[in-house]
Amino acid sequence: MLIAAFLLLGNLNMAHGASAVPKDVSSFISKRDGCDHFRGELPDPSEKKRMKEVIRKINTLCKGTDEALAALKKKYANNAKVMFLLNEYEEEIEGHPVQ
Repeated sequence: MLIAAFLLLGNLNMAHGASAVPKDVSSFISKRDGCDHFRGELPDPSEKKRMKEVIRKINTLCKGTDEALAALKKKYANNAKVMFLLNEYEEEIEGHPVQ
């Protein structure tokens, strides 16, 4: 899923210049990909130091992404290329337990 988004992002940028993907969208993708990475990185609870680090990263990178995704989808509703990228992300992750 994310690999396809990165490939499309790269192809869009190469084909149409860096402006093909708006900066706010590329910034969101970068932050949210980091968020999703750490959501999948939960260590064993006995690894307390690593657990604190992962939770800190999740809190930093994930906070506000539900609202940001909704705003970007509204803003770019008529841009099929951007919507393709944004539709790869879950709409509501905040407040849900990490799995």
